Amino acid sequence: MFQLHFPEFGISVQARGLLQLGFLVLQSLYRCLVRLRNSTGILLFQKMQIQRTYKTMTNRESRDISSWLSKSASPSDVQLYAGGVPFTLNKELLAAKSSMLASLLKEKSQEGLLHFLRDIPANPETFELVARFCHGYELQISTENVVPLSCLAHYLGMTESRSRNNLLLKTLTHFKQKILPSWNETIKAFQSTENVLPQAMELGLVDACIESIITKAINNPRLLGDPIKKMFVDDHSEDEGDVHRQNARRLFVLDWKPEDLTTLSLQLYEPVIHEMSQRGVPSEYITASLCNYAKKWVFSSFTEGEKMSICRRKSQKEILEAVERLLPHVQGLLPCTLLFEMLRFAIVLEASSDCRNGFEMRIGKQLDEAKAKDLLIPSLGYAREVQYDIDCVKRIVKHFYESFSAPRISASNIAKSIAVAELIEEFLTEVASDIDLKVETFITLAEMSVAASLGTHRSSDGLYKAIDIYLNKHRHLTESEREEVCQLLDCQKMSIEACEHAGNNERLPLRVVVQVLFVRQLQLRDTIMKEVQGFSDDKAQDDEEEEEVEHGCGEEKMRIQMEKMSKKVMELERKCSIMKREIEGGCRSNVGMGKKKISLWGEMKRKFGCISTMHNYNCQVKKKRVHPKSLV
Repeated sequence: MFQLHFPEFGISVQARGLLQLGFLVLQSLYRCLVRLRNSTGILLFQKMQIQRTYKTMTNRESRDISSWLSKSASPSDVQLYAGGVPFTLNKELLAAKSSMLASLLKEKSQEGLLHFLRDIPANPETFELVARFCHGYELQISTENVVPLSCLAHYLGMTESRSRNNLLLKTLTHFKQKILPSWNETIKAFQSTENVLPQAMELGLVDACIESIITKAINNPRLLGDPIKKMFVDDHSEDEGDVHRQNARRLFVLDWKPEDLTTLSLQLYEPVIHEMSQRGVPSEYITASLCNYAKKWVFSSFTEGEKMSICRRKSQKEILEAVERLLPHVQGLLPCTLLFEMLRFAIVLEASSDCRNGFEMRIGKQLDEAKAKDLLIPSLGYAREVQYDIDCVKRIVKHFYESFSAPRISASNIAKSIAVAELIEEFLTEVASDIDLKVETFITLAEMSVAASLGTHRSSDGLYKAIDIYLNKHRHLTESEREEVCQLLDCQKMSIEACEHAGNNERLPLRVVVQVLFVRQLQLRDTIMKEVQGFSDDKAQDDEEEEEVEHGCGEEKMRIQMEKMSKKVMELERKCSIMKREIEGGCRSNVGMGKKKISLWGEMKRKFGCISTMHNYNCQVKKKRVHPKSLV
């Protein structure tokens, strides 16, 4: 018997054996005291004293239960060891619930039973819960213990055929009704399968967790995280509204936050992601989950220069290799910079060649998105000859050009090729200052730059800049070595500014300087010739235009005159035709019409300028000198 005193409140509590009823009463009393403290302003340290007393009683009750299970009370009890912890249990109660223990107690001695239970798939805490259940205590099944309890109940044969409402049925019912419908609870329960993985797989709990997680991820891929980089909208976005309607109930749960898959260990995480890829979960969400997993377990836990244990280094390497295997082979899901970061960690952690080659191939397919600083991959090893890993860059560029094929050559591919050519030139400029960079290596990189620029009509200014930096940092080179460095420089593609700089550059070989001056002279001659030719062409064009204008004006005048003359002729023809009809009509008329005939004939003479008598039809017309214009 012991007594607890609370002098601040004038309360003392007596307990005998820490029975369960007393513990519940004390727990209720503690809650009342907390409420009283909130209303009366009791000091914080008084609350802490009560909490320590409450914790002491909880631990003491647990030790009392363990001691109760470890002390023999009657000859019908049996003492067992689970995980090195002794338990004294009633044989009849065990046999009533467990068919396996009943068979062992009947057929084997206690020594054989102890030997058999050494391999029991449970820790002492789980076995203690089973023992309490066998002795009639009510169990509190939780997300963390439902899987271990189910595995141990299955192992011990605690089925309905042995006893009604047995432990296995209770745990499996709880697992099905309370765990699987919830994303968070499923992941937490899935985590607890790691320590009893073979038994959980045999019982089907692992497959049930995986199926539940994948089904929920298919219905709502955002549970895996937001995509890192959206390059396009695929067919899955069409059903986005349906997905949100199916999960609309979560909008009313303000504090609900999805449990992250990255909390799982690699042996649980890898099969889930692999199955998601097979079941059609959108690639961009799988990629987002994989990147978050790598950041959590590799990037964030890695400190440069820190000495890592062999186990930790091995674990990070295995995680990165698994991430590379699981990444979808879809171009554009990840930024090129992030792929370079993964490649650097793969090199530092000495990952497998398949892992490094995988990252290099992925980078090569979208190398046009990279920056020059991304290619600055440090060279590792004690016997390194250069500061940066040039061979790795060469392999990446090779993968870039291997991704192009003849049927796919298009304007976009040409633009990508130009971007890569500029990238290599920038990279060459960066590494040219490395004092350990050999002439052969520099020439190899220069050849890559020239090859990338073929057919693009790009200038050689970038290559000239890199050569100038390299010759400046490597002044010990001989004349022949400097000529080898400059042999890929195309002086004809250099700009005027670059040619002027090269003509005064003392670091260049004499042959290259002469060649640059000659090219510059040709450029000046071509420029002058173009200007002269342009001036001549402009003058000739002006004369031709003037002549065409004058000629055009003359033709226009002639056309106008011809139109006027044509109108006059037509008018005269019309009048002649009228007079002819009148004369013919007059000859066939009577004598009484003489006056009319005289008048008509007189009118005709007047118009033509004739003077004659009325009866002389063959009169001689008296000519007058008339100007042609008077005929109008």
